[in-house]
Amino acid sequence: MKEFETIVKPVMTEKSSTAQAEGRYTFIIKRSATKIDVKHAVKAIYGVEVKDVKIIVVPKKTRLMGKGKLWNKRPVYKKAIVTLKDKKTIDPSKLILKETKKK
Repeated sequence: MKEFETIVKPVMTEKSSTAQAEGRYTFIIKRSATKIDVKHAVKAIYGVEVKDVKIIVVPKKTRLMGKGKLWNKRPVYKKAIVTLKDKKTIDPSKLILKETKKK
């Protein structure tokens, strides 16, 4: 899997913002991504060493609507909590893309 396709977007919530002070960053990733893919993607995009990666599969959320009909409110997605080495910091909202231009 290509490094730039692994990370979909960063998660910017109050809980993830407080974890950034401790060097933990949260990203929504593709469902086919593994811990190794996430580690290589963070190194390629941000240029920092990764200490630990934890992956969580968030289940879908369904609601009852009308007369017993199920309605999916949120699909299944995967998120990764990445811990960086040596108290390094990054700005997760700015992706540094190092793609080569082909002419």
